[in-house]
Formats: sequence, C-alpha cells, structure tokens
Amino acid sequence: MTTEGKKKVLVTGSAGFIGGYVVEELLSRGYAVVGVDNYSKYGPVEKSYDHHPDYEFHEEDARDVELMTRLLMDCDHLIAGAALIGGISYFHAFAYDLLATNERIMASECDAAIKAHKDGKLKKVTYLSSSMVFESTDHWPSKESDVRQVPPPLSSYGFQKLAVEYFAKAAWDQYKLPYTIVRPFNCVGIGEGRALTDVEVSSGNVKLAMSHVVPDIVQKIVKGQDPVHILGEGNQIRHYTYGGDLAKGIVECMEQDAAYNNDFNISTPVSTTVRELTEIIWKKIKGDAPLTIVSDQAYEYDVQKRVPDVSKATEVLGFECTTSLDTMLDEVIPWVTQAVHDGRL
Repeated sequence: MTTEGKKKVLVTGSAGFIGGYVVEELLSRGYAVVGVDNYSKYGPVEKSYDHHPDYEFHEEDARDVELMTRLLMDCDHLIAGAALIGGISYFHAFAYDLLATNERIMASECDAAIKAHKDGKLKKVTYLSSSMVFESTDHWPSKESDVRQVPPPLSSYGFQKLAVEYFAKAAWDQYKLPYTIVRPFNCVGIGEGRALTDVEVSSGNVKLAMSHVVPDIVQKIVKGQDPVHILGEGNQIRHYTYGGDLAKGIVECMEQDAAYNNDFNISTPVSTTVRELTEIIWKKIKGDAPLTIVSDQAYEYDVQKRVPDVSKATEVLGFECTTSLDTMLDEVIPWVTQAVHDGRL
C-alpha cells in the first residue's frame, strides 16, 4: 500500500453498516484508511473497497489497547465507530452486553488515542454517539445542547451512548484530546445482513434477526406477509437518513476546524411515522394492492419520537442530509429483495 503524503484515518467498526459508508467516503476524498473490525456481528463480509490500494484492514478487536495504540501512532484521525449495535429488539436481548462490551471498546479507544495524541500524529477523535441519547426527552426537536438538560436514557444502549460523550469530554478535560461528537439518526442503506445470533424475533409469520425497521418491513412484504405486522400503532416518528449522507456528515465533522470540540446531530430534517413508512414500502412493492396493518405489542424502549434539530450542522458546517426516503427505498428494496432470494435475510 502506497499512502505516502496522504492523511491517514483509523476507522473502528469498519466492516459495519455505517462504517462501510464512512470508509467509502474517506477513500473517495483521498485519505488512506486503516480499518479495524472483529466481524462479531455479521461474520466476514466483503466490501467494495477491500482491495483498494489505500485501505489496510485488520481483523482485530478494538478492545486490544496495545493494538489500537500501535495502529493509531501513525494516524491523523480516529473515527470511533466500533460498538455492539442493532435494532430495538437488540436493546432488550443484549442489555448487559451492549453496556459492558461497548464501555470496554470505548475505554480502549480512548486509552490508545490519548497515547497517540501525546506521542504520535493523532490530531482528534470523532466519536459516533446516537440519537438514543435523547431517549428520555419530553420536547422536540432535540438540539445538541439538550443532551445534558434532559433526563438520561433508560435503555442500557442509550445510556452507554451518552457515556461515549462523557468519555470524549473527560479525555479532553484531563488529557486535552480533541474531539467531535456525531449523533446519527436512523441510518438507512444497503449491506446489513442477518446478525450472528440465534436469538430471532417473530413478527407475524416472519422471523427477524434483530435488524432495523426499513429492511425488516421490506423483507416482510417480500416474503409475502399480509397483513403486515408492525410494533405498536406505528405512530413512532423517525428521521430515516441515508448511509451515504451520514458518512459525508461524519467526515465533515472529522475534517472541519469548526467541529473541533463540538457536537452535531447528523440527520435528514424530514419526519416519517412507521405507519407512513410501511405504506410507502408496500406501494413500491405491491402497487395498488390493499394494505392491512396489524399492531403487535411494542417494546419497552421503543421511543415514540426521535426528532433532531439539524440547524447547527447546517449553520456551522454548511452540511445537510439531502437524500429523500423515496430515493433510499429505490436502492434498499432491490437489495433486500435479492438478499431474501439468496437466503441472506
């Protein structure tokens, strides 16, 4: 790999859902990228950039402080994205593991970054938080400044993501390790497969391995589920944001001086309910066939509203997520349909 003269970025969770989009974006901007992923969620996955001359991959665990320190010494940036993560059912099935494993990953990344910033080239860490830090809010839209004003999250996943933000600020307070905090909202895209777990959730006549709402609804309809089962009444409000847009926003947060020791919601400004989403997907797959929806019991931590204020990213970074839900679905539906036919979902 010849990366002389190129800025180098280490991405943990590089084989993951958002991580894949981030690596593609970085390579397209001329960075050299070092990826770290232990394939714990999906198993080995092939990515379009696996053999890119500016990409170096390590099938390793981000909890290995010695490894992380060694790799980071020669990097300009760290995008800390490694984490156990999944859909709403994942929060319940792995409540303890989400907390314990993700805290160990975070502490390892920070330990290594503190050392690499002091003795190596590392300039800053860009931390991936989550919209779930706003889980307990009682007013919308959620501004970045709300994080320490609203009650803490109730789910262990949301609480741990809030802890990521405390790690970032504490590492700055004590060791002057610069940071940017990014809060993605409801990533939609291709490339997410069936998780490596024997815990499956039945939704009507379809078993789901803890994915996310968009691919779950698509695969239910593709598999012939009728009526379509959704959680609760379907009034949950989400901001479905294209993975490519999120990646651009994350890299802008990494690059821009204005993002130094700052935090940003990265999301589409458009609200969509789960019921509306189901109707849109049904029409794209089934046309004018009549749709019937059945409401299953909702999960305890199925937050009813996650609505971001995205004005800060627009005003400070000049960045907006612009891909429409319609465009996203035109990419995701064929991908999920093929994955179902191939037996991958």
